[in-house]
Order: sequence, then C-alpha cells, then structure tokens
Amino acid sequence: QVQVVETGGGLVQPGGSLRLSCAASGFTFSSYVMSWYRQAPGKERELVATVTGTGRNTIYPDSVKGRFTASRNNAENTVYLQMNSLKPEDTAVYSCRVIVGSRAYWGQGTQVTVSS
Repeated sequence: QVQVVETGGGLVQPGGSLRLSCAASGFTFSSYVMSWYRQAPGKERELVATVTGTGRNTIYPDSVKGRFTASRNNAENTVYLQMNSLKPEDTAVYSCRVIVGSRAYWGQGTQVTVSS
C-alpha cells in the first residue's frame, strides 16, 4: 500500500544544481518524517537529509550542509531535495525513505551523476 517514488536524477556538471522529487502514497503523508539517502558503488549508504512532517525542520550531515535543502509539499504528498554546488563525490543513487509503523519503505532510487 505504501509507495515511494523518486524522480529528477540525471547528469550535472560540478558546481551545478539538481532537484529531486519523492512522491509518496498510502499513508497520512503530513504525519511522517521523510528522509533522503544516497549510496555510491562500493560505499556505505549515507543519510543526506531529514524533513519533519510539517517541513519546518530539517537535518543534514556536514557533508551536504549548506549545499542541499530538503522541503516538502504536503498537499502534493511530495518531498524535494534541492542540491546546489554539486561535487563529483555527490554522485550516487538517491533514495527516499519513510518509516510507517514498524518498517521502512524505500523508493526505487534515482541516479545522480556529477561529472564534467
């Protein structure tokens, strides 16, 4: 019933920007914290943003702080990840996650490649 779908990935040059979207359904969207993760080949999955239900509070690790901005539109059941000043090391599959009840639901992921 719960579904999470990411879109917006692609190829971008270093220093460029990209906005990812995550559309969710199957639960009361505004009541749940949403998170963005990324994973590059051979590397550990990393949390890159967390957005509270209202969208008024966000949390970022130092690796993306000041460059990435997470937000949400609860009327559209969508969360966003605005990525600015992108670096090659940001290259990864970006996934959206929500914990509903006792389990986590993940989207299929969207590829972000930062390269010249």
